[in-house]
Amino acid sequence: MAAAREDARRVPLDEATLLPASPHPSKIFCVGLNYREHVEETKRDLPSYPVLFPKFASNLISADSPIQLPPESEQVDWEGELAVIIGRTGRRIAQKDAFEHILGFAVANDVTVRDYQYKTHQWLQGKAWDGSTPLGPWIVTPDEVDLDTAGIRTILNDEVVQESQLSRLIFDIPRLVSEVSQFTVLEPGDVILTGTPGGVGYRRDPKVFLTDGDVVRVQIDGVGEIISEVVNETIVAGSPTRVA
Repeated sequence: MAAAREDARRVPLDEATLLPASPHPSKIFCVGLNYREHVEETKRDLPSYPVLFPKFASNLISADSPIQLPPESEQVDWEGELAVIIGRTGRRIAQKDAFEHILGFAVANDVTVRDYQYKTHQWLQGKAWDGSTPLGPWIVTPDEVDLDTAGIRTILNDEVVQESQLSRLIFDIPRLVSEVSQFTVLEPGDVILTGTPGGVGYRRDPKVFLTDGDVVRVQIDGVGEIISEVVNETIVAGSPTRVA
């Protein structure tokens, strides 16, 4: 192993093409309304059970890929979040055993197409657009992050628009891992997005949405930072491919 490491080609980070922190997860679970201040700004009651919805592997992009604005929407919003990456298979995982199944953490932006999200009472069509969810820039192990003190913030251009602490999650990470694993097996590479703090654009007065040329940064202390340019999506006729 040591010889293999010595022979391996080293690539400077600024020359590397990064992939999403977990590029091909079998499952992605997202948690809604998991910070009190976000629940309050939506004028809803505190949930008694995690609000869960799915994403798909095709939704993920790397930490340095642009966020593309679909021409079908004028209400694309930011949601900075902590992502949990599963490292060990488990079903019906007890909360006390949750960290034995976690590989580590990454930074995510649960970019949301609000005018599609609220077409119905479930959110899938606003949350699962292809190429919409930056995840990265890398995975840090649980021992590298102090979940009791780490802050999370989203910065739009030069303005801090979201700021909270991971300790303010309504349902903490062990609870989320345990609840999700009650109804489905969690496998290595699976992702749980743990929810966003208050400060989303849709709940501001007046509402604020992402526009071409914006830069969105999501920072989590001890985990990292993702920086995303915002661009209008280019549609190639007859092709499913998204082109920046």
